[in-house]
Amino acid sequence: MIPAMPASATTARRQASVTALWFGRVAAMGAVAALILFAGVWGSWGTAQHVMLTKGRERGTVEVARCDGDACTGPFTPVSTGARARARVEIAKSVAVREGLTYDVVVKPGTDEVVRSGPAGVLYAWVPFGGALLLASVVVAGGMRLTRVAWLLAGSGTVLLTAAFVTL
Repeated sequence: MIPAMPASATTARRQASVTALWFGRVAAMGAVAALILFAGVWGSWGTAQHVMLTKGRERGTVEVARCDGDACTGPFTPVSTGARARARVEIAKSVAVREGLTYDVVVKPGTDEVVRSGPAGVLYAWVPFGGALLLASVVVAGGMRLTRVAWLLAGSGTVLLTAAFVTL
């Protein structure tokens, strides 16, 4: 008589493989979510660093005189010590920039490009990160099955994007 394999050994192997697959899925989706969030921070930081770290940078106002294509131009009036007036600076054209209006700006070092400053500029600079939060929430909910964390990410992204929309 040949003894049959105990049922507990088969169950243990199956449980181990299910656990390994679960861990692999969570690790892979966690890496994807982290990559999405990193890309959002990377995309935002190019503008946010000028808006948030203003010490030593030229601050002032620009009155938008003309908009062509994807940029608007106008004269720069300095308000910080050490800033120099410029006859023409360039600001990225967006739905929030209109001809004839004046905006608080910071000059990007070494260029004649300016970015909006103040609360509106900070929130606008972090819009790519808000989008990344929303996208990562889908990955976390679907791939990792962490619904509470996904709702937290989605809520944070929604609040950031809504605040940027309201302030602009």
